[in-house]
Amino acid sequence: MKNPILALLFTVCICTATVEAQNIKPAGTVEHISEELSGIIKKNAKVEVIAEGFGFTEGPLWIEKEKMLLLSDIPANTVYKWTEKGGKEVFLKPGGYTGAVERGGFMGPNGLLLSPDGKLWICQHGDRRIAAMDASLLDPKPKYSTVAGTYDGKKLNSPNDLILSNNGDLYFTDPSYGFEKGPGDPSKEIDFQGVYKMDPTGKVMLLLDSIAQPNGIAMMPDEKTLIVSNSDPIKKQWYAYDIAEDGSIVSGRIFYDASNELENGLCDGLKIDKKGNVFASGPGGIWIFNKTGKVLGKIKIDGTTAANCALSTDEKTLYITAEKHLLRIKMR
Repeated sequence: MKNPILALLFTVCICTATVEAQNIKPAGTVEHISEELSGIIKKNAKVEVIAEGFGFTEGPLWIEKEKMLLLSDIPANTVYKWTEKGGKEVFLKPGGYTGAVERGGFMGPNGLLLSPDGKLWICQHGDRRIAAMDASLLDPKPKYSTVAGTYDGKKLNSPNDLILSNNGDLYFTDPSYGFEKGPGDPSKEIDFQGVYKMDPTGKVMLLLDSIAQPNGIAMMPDEKTLIVSNSDPIKKQWYAYDIAEDGSIVSGRIFYDASNELENGLCDGLKIDKKGNVFASGPGGIWIFNKTGKVLGKIKIDGTTAANCALSTDEKTLYITAEKHLLRIKMR
């Protein structure tokens, strides 16, 4: 363009269009790769944006009794609740960092779990522990007691995700995302990122120290296989491990390798349904595998990155946390 004014106008238009594109609500479509997926998600299922305006969403947990979804906003240090009637509401703040010194980064809550006695357990990045909220779900208060906070006398990094087995063993991942200065933060006491098991007596056992950034964790319905995601941008992989009788893990192997995928997103949170189908956030959206690791399809999400997901109790609805948004897909 020889005319400088026209060139300037063209540049302004392009920049404006880019900003507008960034503000467009994310859109999702279901990609059926195998006919098996039709038994899980109907072909005309729609992906809806049901809440927005978050910092970075994670840790979704469906509470059937209260018909509410809880989710974490990590940089906002807040646990939100979402209901069909009330929409998005603050549930608990502070949710992950309770210190007096101001700080930034991914300091807030992440993975959420309901304990057998009905307490909310929270992976707290800033406080570097898994904590129990010492209050009712109907009257939440930021009062906490530590469930797991150390390994071998050293403070954990920043617990990220967690699950409970039927016998009360707690499995959790501990990457380095909660440190304000990253994995080289001088306050880091453990020189690796681990996967752990804590038995009902409170004893914490290291299961793995070989994954760069262990993130999502889930267990097959028969509790014989553990799936762990690695949110390493180089090794975009999910791993499977056999669970031994004492709760330790053996026979590690790659469940699926997405390292060559070019779409945005890493291997992050995941959930497994009662039939062993795996719903895993990964490059481009939510990947759906059967229990053998065969890809059945994807929930492709444009305009944002999926971080985690949660199933309703009847497994007919999937909730997806995706950066500044909460999405929902009614699958059946």
